Amino acid sequence: MAGFDRRANARVRGARPPGEGGGCTRPGSRPASRPGPAASRAPPAPRRPPARSARRRAGLAGPPRAAVAPPAGGGGQSGRKEPEPGCHRVPAGAAAGASRGPEAAPDALLAARRVPAPGRAARAAPKRPGRACPPRPSARPPRPAPAFTLERPRQPQQGRRRRIEELSRSSREKLLQSRDRMFSKFTSILQHAVEALAPSLPLQEDFVYHWKAITHYYIETSDDKAPVTDTNIPSHLDQMLDILVQEENERESGETGPCMEYLLHHKILETLYTLGKADCPPGMKQQVLVFYTKLLGRIRQPLLPHINVHRPVQKLIRLCGEVLATPTENEEIQFLCIVCAKLKQDPYLVNFFLENKLKSLASKGAPNVISEDTLKGQDSLSTDTGQSCQPEELSGAAGMEQTELADDDLSSSLDNLTVTSLPEAAVVRPNQDYNLVNSLLNLTRSPDGRIAVKACEGLMLLVSLPEPAAAKCLTQSTCLCELLTDRLASLYKALPQSVDPLDIETVEAVNWGLDSYSHKEDASAFPGKRALISFLSWFDYCDQLIKEAQKTAAVALAKAVHERFFIGVMEPQLMQTSELGILTSTALLHRVVRQVTSDVLLQEMVFFILGEQREPETLAEISRHPLRHRLIEHCDHISDEISIMTLRMFEHLLQKPNEHILYNLVLRNLEERNYTEYKPVCPEDKDVVENGLIAGAVDLEEDPLFTDISPDNTLSNQEWLGSSPPATPDHPKNDGKTEVHKIVNTFLCLVPDEAKSSYHVEGTGYDTYLRDAHRQFRDYCAICLRWEWPGSPKALEKCNLEAAFFEGHFLKVLFDRMGRILDQPYDVNLQVTSVLSRLSLFPHPHVHEYLLDPYVNLASGCRSLFSVIVRVVGDLMVRIQRIQDFTPKLLLVRKRLLGLEPEGPIIDHITLLEGVIVLEEFCKELAAIAFVKYHASSTP
Repeated sequence: MAGFDRRANARVRGARPPGEGGGCTRPGSRPASRPGPAASRAPPAPRRPPARSARRRAGLAGPPRAAVAPPAGGGGQSGRKEPEPGCHRVPAGAAAGASRGPEAAPDALLAARRVPAPGRAARAAPKRPGRACPPRPSARPPRPAPAFTLERPRQPQQGRRRRIEELSRSSREKLLQSRDRMFSKFTSILQHAVEALAPSLPLQEDFVYHWKAITHYYIETSDDKAPVTDTNIPSHLDQMLDILVQEENERESGETGPCMEYLLHHKILETLYTLGKADCPPGMKQQVLVFYTKLLGRIRQPLLPHINVHRPVQKLIRLCGEVLATPTENEEIQFLCIVCAKLKQDPYLVNFFLENKLKSLASKGAPNVISEDTLKGQDSLSTDTGQSCQPEELSGAAGMEQTELADDDLSSSLDNLTVTSLPEAAVVRPNQDYNLVNSLLNLTRSPDGRIAVKACEGLMLLVSLPEPAAAKCLTQSTCLCELLTDRLASLYKALPQSVDPLDIETVEAVNWGLDSYSHKEDASAFPGKRALISFLSWFDYCDQLIKEAQKTAAVALAKAVHERFFIGVMEPQLMQTSELGILTSTALLHRVVRQVTSDVLLQEMVFFILGEQREPETLAEISRHPLRHRLIEHCDHISDEISIMTLRMFEHLLQKPNEHILYNLVLRNLEERNYTEYKPVCPEDKDVVENGLIAGAVDLEEDPLFTDISPDNTLSNQEWLGSSPPATPDHPKNDGKTEVHKIVNTFLCLVPDEAKSSYHVEGTGYDTYLRDAHRQFRDYCAICLRWEWPGSPKALEKCNLEAAFFEGHFLKVLFDRMGRILDQPYDVNLQVTSVLSRLSLFPHPHVHEYLLDPYVNLASGCRSLFSVIVRVVGDLMVRIQRIQDFTPKLLLVRKRLLGLEPEGPIIDHITLLEGVIVLEEFCKELAAIAFVKYHASSTP
């Protein structure tokens, strides 16, 4: 303000000296330093004209206790008065100015703020240019009581000083931290330089130095919030590791050096585990994981057998996978995988990672009885029961122990524990925590696909360990079975309700670790492809895991897939009545059958599809296994698509290396050869043609299968068998060459010449099937070699020929379909004949006799593949007579099927013509198979 002295200003304004009166304020209260809050305390008043306001300000004389009064209009002189340690009130003029509006409020607050601190000399404020403050009379009328008071502390500068000191202290700490980080890095660089230039110390002293440096950090440093990367701890750990590697390289193999002895004796790994668990300083857990991983990976000598190594390693394993998507996930999976690799090298070490505990399944209060044999040999197991890290409960995992205990099949394969005889409610068995598996199971659910794949790789290493104790613990005390089956079920249920079977069949082969898929980059994308690839990828992982697993573990895993996925998820879909649902579920089953490679899982899949029955079938019990009965019935479904897909599934199933498939479908019904009619061999019985009939052959008119054919429409036997090679007594039946020659020509001559069209087109002869038949028969022989099938049929004297013959449900449906070949769509006929040719390729003597021997003496009421084809040919010869220009139309249809002729107008009787072409080709294929089988059996 103007340059008046503060005391003079006080006298002019009639103010009392400080300390003579006024209200008391709270000590330490903060003065009002801003105009806003002061103005907000007084209620707003209507603004008045400036002249009147000036008059009011001039006429208001404050009471003697007022400390400071601002000049009117803000143009007078003002000064600061030193307050005494008492209480001060704001002058009434200031309060009035604050209440009059925003124009006077700043001056009033400024006047209130401009009170100097105690002991500070009064200073004259410079005058404002162009404004003068008129003198005011000393005697003024009494002022009304102030509207409000602003409380000020005794020491108004102490709060500000305190804030300044706090800001200065925080700034100084930040500067110090920044300087420490800079010097830490500089010190690390300098340390490396000094170590490179200075003479090297003995390795043990150097090792101890680095370890002491780490321990001194925790003693001397009080700041536990600085990240570990801002310290020298990572550098010291790397130096310790390098020293250990150098020491091992300088010593003979298997010799432990002093540095390694120091590490083991002083329990350095235990200390590091404690620091990593506390994660102090932040990031220490990551450094500890890296140190453990490098130590186990770079040191060649076996470390895990040492108690001071495997115990902290096991404790650190429990810390892995506790929380998903943590910054240390990559280090965790690397650490777990190196442990798995070490166990793969020395499988016996897995016993150190099985925590031996007793877990009772008995009811509460049951006696804890367990035999000594059960616990025998368990002393070598780690009994460290530190913090137990159990994995998250998967869906459906509740009560798994009781389910496994009650499962007779699983217990018979896996339960090798010798437990004393107890009631079922009081069974007690040892249970072991397999924390390594639990941590890997948790990490398989990581959002990072690379982490999940690494965890799956670690599990595959563990299940392949040959240790029985580990396999038992793996399947009985972990959630591995539930993980496999529950994820299979969830991925299967995530598939769309309807997927084109062609898309399911043609989707590219998937490997479980390489299922990366980009919808944008895929030109052949279809709805649900991402979900389908995910399901097939996980099924491939389950298949490979069971394939690599130890035997008892593989059996348990496969049974879990059978019970929890095949029966629980797939069977309801296959048994439904919706044609769209049946088609999709059958296509998925077909794809799964094609993809499975594990023998154990294949066995469970075969039991799921066909059942475990091996006794001969009867017509009354064909529905004993509901799913098998339903799938075979689908081969003759009203929907051609369902029939084709189911037949294709059975075709691929027959190519699998499992003896139970063929035995369950065909062989169990041919075992006794009761399809033949036994006739004692007579010396006069020669293989000659008498009156146009082959000796021992059944006349068509006497065959009950041909009772529906009118004798007028039936061709004579000479008409369709006349082209057979004339046999003479010079070629007896036991001449193999003559026999195969006759069989081949019999099949080739089944279709009459007027119904043949292949000789009009080049490259469609019988010889085109020989190469494929030879390759396929060789593959089947390799598959069946281990099944030890007999080389010749069972002697009829030992067969039960009195039993009624039933070809079985599967062959019955195929023969029924084959009998309708002239009235079925082309694609259905191709699939039916393909399945029958697959069956004919099996090198079992009964299969060969029943399907490929035209001269077998069939028992009354029995039919074979040859007899079914003969009946079809008889029907064909009758129907040919009703079709005009049959041969030209047949040739045109063949050329269109081969792509030699463009599509044109629809031809009459197209289904019949296509059926004739398929029949002719099928007979040539059977002839080729018969020839190849003879050639293979005669070759040494």
